[in-house]
Amino acid sequence: MVQPIDIISRALKDIGALEAGETPTPEAAQDAFDMFNDMLDQWSNESMMVYYKTEIIFPITPGQTQYTIGPGGQVGATFVGSISGTTLTVTSITSGALAIGQTLSGTGITAGTTIVAFNTGAGGNVNEAGTYTVSVSQSVSSTTISAYYQRPLSITSAFVRVNTNSNGTPILNGGLDYPISILNIEDYELIGLKTLNGPWPKALYYQPSEILGNIFVWPNPAQGEMHMFTDTIFSRANTYYDVINLPQGYVNALRWCLAERLMPMYGKASQTQIQMIMKFAGQAKATVKRTNMKPPPVARYADALLVGRSKDAGWILSGGFLR
Repeated sequence: MVQPIDIISRALKDIGALEAGETPTPEAAQDAFDMFNDMLDQWSNESMMVYYKTEIIFPITPGQTQYTIGPGGQVGATFVGSISGTTLTVTSITSGALAIGQTLSGTGITAGTTIVAFNTGAGGNVNEAGTYTVSVSQSVSSTTISAYYQRPLSITSAFVRVNTNSNGTPILNGGLDYPISILNIEDYELIGLKTLNGPWPKALYYQPSEILGNIFVWPNPAQGEMHMFTDTIFSRANTYYDVINLPQGYVNALRWCLAERLMPMYGKASQTQIQMIMKFAGQAKATVKRTNMKPPPVARYADALLVGRSKDAGWILSGGFLR
């Protein structure tokens, strides 16, 4: 665990702006802190710097084809619970579903608190009462709490979990999962009848927008539990003294990359120093990216290439790219 002020101090010492044992002035610390947060924002856009995929889970509302996601959006949960230390105890869930990665808000809750692990909660479902682990130790009496996801930059993959048959009887072993196609705007526009009724979603289009993201599903679903995957967004620190929990290698990358960005502000012109810091920053980021590198995806083929079924008239409704 480390705090932003620790990384800031090390970066300033690396470029010679501080001597050993010195601490940055409030003005210098604020400038570096702003740059630190800006750098985290940029890293959220670099896929190979992201070490974790957030799984966004929410129950499908029959007949609803559009959902908003982000602070105050429809995708999230409202529940009654309390926090002791890092243990969140959920006694009842009013709406939505709880999942890892959600940010909590409510009376007395520390800003930036997120759910980081399941305990007795979510043992077999995503909307179960029980205990969860949160990112910040605190004490909160029983109160109504909202849980929301940060607005994703993009949706990379998704599936829908179906728990009941068409006649309403439960499916054994927790239900069946069906893959969902992620559409771009051009493919979504080709769907002729966007309100077509169906048993569950087969495709989705995500529009990030500016504050709240918009999720459009097709066809108009009757049931299902949506599971979407997105690159996790790095959380901006609120103060110099926030505790940051990141995997091995990230603190070193933050230190040297911040030093690299601070050099022009302090007029550092020594080519030897510039080359050394740029080298260390590049090596630190490359190491993290190698760790996060994903294997190439397995080739997938459309059903039409694998089976001998002929096309039916349904292609008119989807523009010809969905079956």
